[in-house]
Amino acid sequence: MFGKGSRLYSIFKMKCPRCHEGDFFESHPYDLRKAGNIHKNCSNCGLKYSKEPGFYYGAMYVSYALGVGLFVGLWGLMNLIFPIESTGAQISIIIGASLLLTPYLYALSKIIWANFFIKYDRVYKSKGTD
Repeated sequence: MFGKGSRLYSIFKMKCPRCHEGDFFESHPYDLRKAGNIHKNCSNCGLKYSKEPGFYYGAMYVSYALGVGLFVGLWGLMNLIFPIESTGAQISIIIGASLLLTPYLYALSKIIWANFFIKYDRVYKSKGTD
């Protein structure tokens, strides 16, 4: 399920969606100078990551879904497992977690969006063009 060839491998390792070898991002998500910057092409298979101008605008919808999932998950966890009576404390924890995870969720939304449209192909092991 998490092995090479699955979309989850590409997403969580942040690798090229087609060959699962080359890095997708220029740096890790918490390098704020390069946050969200992707390479133009895969270093292994040569895949062009941006299919068209504005291709990653759709990642905003994925980012929104991840943010809602984080909010609902934290809220449910706090109310069911660790009951906190103070609404202010709940809001503070959710805002703090959202701020801390924003760079990671931003990167995650881009790689998820790319995996919607680019499928794994084991033929592209060596450098090619696309």
